[in-house]
Amino acid sequence: MSDTIVQATQLTKEFERGQMKVLALDAVDLTVKRGEFVALMGPSGSGKSTLLHLIAGMDRPTGGTLTVLEEEPAAMSERNLARWRNHHIGFVFQSFNLIPVLTAEENVELPLKLTSLARARRKEMGQTALKLVGLEDRLDHFPRQLSGGQEQRVAIARAIVTDPDMILADEPTGNLDAASARDVLALLRKLNRDFGKTVVMVTHDPHSAAAAARIIHLDKGKFVEADPVASVA
Repeated sequence: MSDTIVQATQLTKEFERGQMKVLALDAVDLTVKRGEFVALMGPSGSGKSTLLHLIAGMDRPTGGTLTVLEEEPAAMSERNLARWRNHHIGFVFQSFNLIPVLTAEENVELPLKLTSLARARRKEMGQTALKLVGLEDRLDHFPRQLSGGQEQRVAIARAIVTDPDMILADEPTGNLDAASARDVLALLRKLNRDFGKTVVMVTHDPHSAAAAARIIHLDKGKFVEADPVASVA
């Protein structure tokens, strides 16, 4: 298995807005190694979330090449892409994206519904994921009964329940207070350090970015610098 988990070469993405074309990513090159924790930083509209969505196979590039886990998401059919993403990618959204009428346990089990696992095994895996994020006592709670930090930890449990190779997090602390943000960042570091998960996180916050081992700055669709930083304890 290759040590390189993401390889982008001259990766380009354009969007059409009316009669205008917006260049979201401008021929960027990126390599992410297995087990890295990378933060993508930049102002609004810099292309960082676009890059994350391309890596996840949630969008397709308009130029260049992108290989993720030795596969090309852009070359897959929608059916194969959904199966590949469910198996290999755990995505964490800023807005949690939990289903209000489902309990924490039921929300976490959702990705497992796309597998052939028996119900008892799905339940066991969901409870294990919630225990890992420290919410084994909130299995039957609905999202409205949880704090923002707890909701995000449920979302992380959902992202890791299939044991993916890579966790992609889009502003995971953006809707949280400072204490909850620290808890979520500590959890992402734990998943990276103790479980070997590759983490790519989009953030505008320097304090959040400091959780990563490498920070890449984007501006107007281009990388402007990439600094190694000391991980916070």
